[in-house]
Amino acid sequence: MVTIAAVAGSLRTESYTRLALDRALDAAEATGADTELLDLRAFDLPILNPDADDQGDAAAFTRRVREADAVLLGSPVYHGSYSGALKNALDHCGFDEFEGTTVGLLGVAGGAFPITALEHLRSVCRALDAWVLPHQAAIPRASSAFADGRLTDDTLAERVATLGRRIVEYATIEANPSTFESDRNVGG
Repeated sequence: MVTIAAVAGSLRTESYTRLALDRALDAAEATGADTELLDLRAFDLPILNPDADDQGDAAAFTRRVREADAVLLGSPVYHGSYSGALKNALDHCGFDEFEGTTVGLLGVAGGAFPITALEHLRSVCRALDAWVLPHQAAIPRASSAFADGRLTDDTLAERVATLGRRIVEYATIEANPSTFESDRNVGG
């Protein structure tokens, strides 16, 4: 059975990102996957300092990412990019966690479409030799896109559900051969 891990890059208690990832994970489960939401609020992930002896829960976090067949990354938009919490979590990861792994992207914005945040995440994942799904989910004007914990727009809800189905469908896609960068950019 395929396993999908979703990393929620929002630290807000009432997180639209987490709600949207839950919808994607529901669709992944309906497609036959085992799923797990990795809520960054549940991990002690200090700012990455490779020289520090204490990396908090980094080993537990990276192990769970590494053990997944595919990963969904969800983030709110902050200043046109993805969250610092997600950036720090990804800094603790490297090729061991992402090389050859299928990754799906979800961005949630308070304003207009979160395209730049998704582009930035796509670049990071590509640098780690992940296989990033062409399909992504972008939720603009999040405060009006949800009611009672659910997406109110059927088209957006279907786009998020499609992300969940596609992450399962492509979780075991054959990876590309290693790149020049993979031997030199080992990450955290």
